[in-house]
Amino acid sequence: MRIDLLDPAPFARNDFWSAFTWLRANAPVYRNPEPGGDGFWVLSKHRDITRVYADSDTFSSAHGMRLGSDPAAVAAVAQRMLIVSDVPHHTRLKRALSQAFGPQRMPRLEALVRTVVAELVTEAAESGELDFIDLAKQLPNRVVCAMMGIPRADWAWIGALTTDAFDSPDEAVRSTAHSEIFLYFIELLAERRARPGTDLISDIAHDTLVDEGDGTARPLSDEEIVFNCNGVLSGANETTRYSAAGAVHMFAQQPGQWELLRRLGPAGIAPAVEEILRWTTPGVHALRTAVRDTEIAGVPVAAGDRVTLWNVSANRDEDVFTDPHTFRVDRHPNRHLAFGHGRHLCLGARLARFELGALLTELLAVLDGFELTGPAVFNSSNFTWGIKSLPVRLLRSRAFTGAERAAL
Repeated sequence: MRIDLLDPAPFARNDFWSAFTWLRANAPVYRNPEPGGDGFWVLSKHRDITRVYADSDTFSSAHGMRLGSDPAAVAAVAQRMLIVSDVPHHTRLKRALSQAFGPQRMPRLEALVRTVVAELVTEAAESGELDFIDLAKQLPNRVVCAMMGIPRADWAWIGALTTDAFDSPDEAVRSTAHSEIFLYFIELLAERRARPGTDLISDIAHDTLVDEGDGTARPLSDEEIVFNCNGVLSGANETTRYSAAGAVHMFAQQPGQWELLRRLGPAGIAPAVEEILRWTTPGVHALRTAVRDTEIAGVPVAAGDRVTLWNVSANRDEDVFTDPHTFRVDRHPNRHLAFGHGRHLCLGARLARFELGALLTELLAVLDGFELTGPAVFNSSNFTWGIKSLPVRLLRSRAFTGAERAAL
């Protein structure tokens, strides 16, 4: 079977799943060819992927976290941006940044999410028909922009830039978008240093310290703040957007799962969120570079080799998930890798889970289900992947107005 995971066409058609089924069964450590290059290793089994995620001593993140990365751009942010850093830098930086998403901040974040979700669902339910991606992309964008104190007039622009920075198939477009985001955050950070507020950037700039491991602590540098604000922005936006749209796509195709979720009530929300994350897996692959000769599942891997970890394949692994190609909102257990694994588990995972749970709760309160009014359209990325257009009709459970919803 000919497999080339650099080919964007199967991702645009949503028909790459059979390739990973074949790889898991026949070549779980596969060498993908590369025009003008040495190729790269493809890992498709859950066990091999979790092993590499956990072994940061052998497999480095500092040389890039995705296929197609610009080496110069990676070098500019290495060891200062979480996703392209290794221990001990990664451990210290993540510990510092995690303070911004710690338990003390969650009540305020949860209240913000509920407000945003209620506004969006009210607007959508009153319109009746929409491209659901318009709602799905606004949820995380509004939440993260509000968290960071970004002026509301800039929210739509920031959301569009984030999509270009991480989803565009054109490296020049991605690079330009990243540069614009960095410049924007440099200006915003300067404002927050001079006039701090109650937003996330102010907290990180003034109240967050990095433990240097020798008994001393230091403030985060401007570069660390800017690079990681960009990371938070992208991670929160892309995961929630694509997972929410993918969930509605499945509920429209399988209305029985929506009915099951309604019957399960509030206790069914958390497992449903985990199944949505497993099923959609917006973070398609992650890249690591071997720093010494090693082996994976008996296959020799040389120092300097690039190793790609395909989360989408791990989340359909027959050895881990019963009936993995079936969407089941009550699936348990659910050891998915939608947020990665080990030290590099996504910093915004808790927030993304809460956003999806709040959205499901709000939709269940007012909708009997969803009806597709056109085909789902998928993007062509092998890195951050999902539905980019989903025309739907919302099937309301009763007459519904914004004033009525506000009174609930």
